[in-house]
Amino acid sequence: MREARSGLTPPAPPPPRTAHGAADPPWPRATAPRPVRQPALRTVGLGVLRAARPRQWVKNVLVVAAPAAAGELVSRHTALQLGVVFLLFTATASGVYLVNDARDADADRAHPVKCRRPVAAGEVPVPVAYTAGGALAAGAVLAGAVLCNAMTAALLAAYLLMQLAYCLRLKHVLVVDLAVVTTGFVMRAMIGGVALSIPLSRWFLITTAFGALFMVSAKRYSEAVQMAGRNGTTRALLTEYTTGYLRFVWQLAAGVAVLGYCLWALENSGTWRQLSMIAFILAVLRYAVFADRGAAGAPEDVVLRDRPLAVIGLVWTAMYGMAVADL
Repeated sequence: MREARSGLTPPAPPPPRTAHGAADPPWPRATAPRPVRQPALRTVGLGVLRAARPRQWVKNVLVVAAPAAAGELVSRHTALQLGVVFLLFTATASGVYLVNDARDADADRAHPVKCRRPVAAGEVPVPVAYTAGGALAAGAVLAGAVLCNAMTAALLAAYLLMQLAYCLRLKHVLVVDLAVVTTGFVMRAMIGGVALSIPLSRWFLITTAFGALFMVSAKRYSEAVQMAGRNGTTRALLTEYTTGYLRFVWQLAAGVAVLGYCLWALENSGTWRQLSMIAFILAVLRYAVFADRGAAGAPEDVVLRDRPLAVIGLVWTAMYGMAVADL
């Protein structure tokens, strides 16, 4: 009561003592930085699977193209061999996807869609992506030599080296980038015939090459339209292409692909094979609708999501199946 009346305040309590008798400093203790949380092993595993792009594995069905064109799909041995080739090419392509995503992680983060890829999103560490991609690709080439033949392994190795060169440098070279991606589709179509030692028709190769160029250039055209004004943030080479040039390329490729298919179909006197020209032309015209709108993204997305195009594809498959049965 006397202290309160005299206006004096009670003395401050003494600072706390440490175990060694020294007073603690008046400022807060520094805390150790929290360690960065690494993705769980299960999350990384699922991320690697997603980065391998299962939705794009449908493109590897092209491995049956050459045997189907030659009418060589009737034996059990052929079916088993093509199944092995499909798995080998899928493993090789998935390895390339992982390496590509690891290299492009920074650029992909600036893309409205690619930013969701597991490597760009941080679900898969970059070193893990490199390791998994290299193991898949190298293992597929070695397995090709053991399970198929030397030419199959050589074609897989050529595809792998070409795609790695694309990831490192060729994707930045004007026009060459279109040629490399197109060649990848042609190799898919060739490898089934190579594994089974089936001769490849020149018209078949021309149709496959220009059909692939049509889809690749249509995709680039769509990217250029959608990314206009972003100064090549997501794909630097898009700033060097003009939409007019890319439109010219996909229109030229579509025309040559149709011509090549018609010449290939007319090589044979079978009625169903010749009638399949109608379905093929309709499919090209339908795909061109999306290309013209700038909406031709990944080819597998266009084919699987558009019902009329899927129906046309089924009709073509039925016609071609009848043609093969007549051989």
